[in-house]
Amino acid sequence: MEAREQAAHEVEVYENHIELLLSVHKECGEQINWGEFVSQPAPIKPVELNTHEIQAKEKHSNYKPGFIVRTLKLEARKRRKLEEAIPAAVAKDRQKLAEELKEWEAQHREWQEDCDLAAGVLAGNGQSKIDAVMQVNPFTDISHLGTSITFSVGKTGIFECTLSVHGEKVIPQEIKSLLQSGKLSVKKMPISKFNELLQDYVCSCVLRVGQELLNILPERMVIVTAVDSLLNSATGHLEDQPILSVAISRDTLFKLNMQSIDPSDSMKNFVHNMNFKKTTGFMPVSKVDSQQFASLA
Repeated sequence: MEAREQAAHEVEVYENHIELLLSVHKECGEQINWGEFVSQPAPIKPVELNTHEIQAKEKHSNYKPGFIVRTLKLEARKRRKLEEAIPAAVAKDRQKLAEELKEWEAQHREWQEDCDLAAGVLAGNGQSKIDAVMQVNPFTDISHLGTSITFSVGKTGIFECTLSVHGEKVIPQEIKSLLQSGKLSVKKMPISKFNELLQDYVCSCVLRVGQELLNILPERMVIVTAVDSLLNSATGHLEDQPILSVAISRDTLFKLNMQSIDPSDSMKNFVHNMNFKKTTGFMPVSKVDSQQFASLA
C-alpha cells in the first residue's frame, strides 16, 4: 500500500509539473493606471498641535486641592509637580512631531518617486518603463521555472523583452504513469513529445510576459523574444540563440481566451519568427525587427 501511494504521489507531482509548464499564460497581474499615480494628492505634512502641553497647562491652571491635600499642607508640592510636568509635556509633543515628520518624509519621498515614475511612463521615457516593470516584478513564478528576463527600449521606442527559457532543465526527460497494478512506470520521453512540450512551454511563457508587460505599461505593442541554448553549427558550441520572437499587440492579445487557447497555435495571431519541427525542435531565428512597428511606439 505504501509503495502504491508513493507511486501515485510521484505521478501526481509529475502531472502537476506538466500542467504548470503549459499554463504559465493563464495567470496575470492587474492592469496599472499610471494616471492615478500622477493625480494622487501628496501626503499632508503634520503640524505641531501641542496636545500634551495644553493638557498639562490645563491641569495646572484648573487644579483645586482636595480636603486631604489642604489638611496635610501638600498643595504647594502638588502645584510644583504639575508645573514641572509642563516642560515634559512640551518635550513629548516635540518627540511626537519629530516621529510624525519622519514618517511623513518617507511617505512623501515614496509619493514623489511614484509620481515621477508614472509621469515618465506616460511620457514614453524608456528607462521609466523599465523601472516600472522592475518595480512591479510580476515574473517571480516564471523565474521559479528557470526563466530569466531582461528588458530594453531601442531607438524606435518599442519595449522589448528577452527571456531565457532553459528548456532542457525545465521539461522532464521521462514520462511517469501508473500501471494497472498500481506500480510506477517510468519511461524515457520520446523526442517528439519532449519538443511539443517545450514548444508549448516557450509559447506559454512568451504570452504570459506579453500580458504582464501590457498590463503594466500603456503600450500598444511589445516584442518578446525567447532564447535558449542551441548548438551553433559553425562553432560546435552551445550558445544562447533566439528560438521565438513575437510582436504582441494589445488589441489582439486581449481578445484571446487565455484559458482555452493552445499556446503554440496562438502564435498565428501575431507577427512572429519561429522555426520548429517535432522531430528536431527549435531552430535559431532572427528577432522581430522593431523598426517595422516604429509608428506604434
